[in-house]
Amino acid sequence: MNYLVAVLPDRIQVEAAYSALEKAGLPTSQVNILGDGYLSADEFGMIDPDKQARKQSTRLFWWLVPFGFVAGYAFNYLTQIEIFPQFARFGNEFLAGILGAIAGALGAGLVGRGTGITVGSGDALPYRNRLNAGKYLIVVTGNEDLTREATRVLRQFEPENIQGYTDYSQNRKLVKN
Repeated sequence: MNYLVAVLPDRIQVEAAYSALEKAGLPTSQVNILGDGYLSADEFGMIDPDKQARKQSTRLFWWLVPFGFVAGYAFNYLTQIEIFPQFARFGNEFLAGILGAIAGALGAGLVGRGTGITVGSGDALPYRNRLNAGKYLIVVTGNEDLTREATRVLRQFEPENIQGYTDYSQNRKLVKN
């Protein structure tokens, strides 16, 4: 499946571009307009960067919390540091494990969210930002010949950005599965 995404500055141009694509013989079922009064990014199925960030953070959480506990416990066991002298040796080791688990949870939250927002969403975040700024997107889906023809037609409208994507797998970065 191929995608072609063109960013146009206003409603007049996006409607003119849609009409030109229609006149060129492209099936309207494979052409979508995103923006005010048309489909939203969520209705179209564009990846939500926050959802991707939460997913990444949760995935890291399940790895880093147990690892942090084991690392904290092992560190205290090897160094024999007394966090609280009134606790028994096992109590200090267990407390160090809890502190290590808390550090793992914080790391999962910070790194997972940051990575998920900046990297995990692919190009969906810049397109969402353009939609939020009042711009419009035309998305054409189909085979390579269809997107090549759509590119030829859309270039005459001088879009701010025009980008083609090819989805070779089921793991898409622009549109969710």
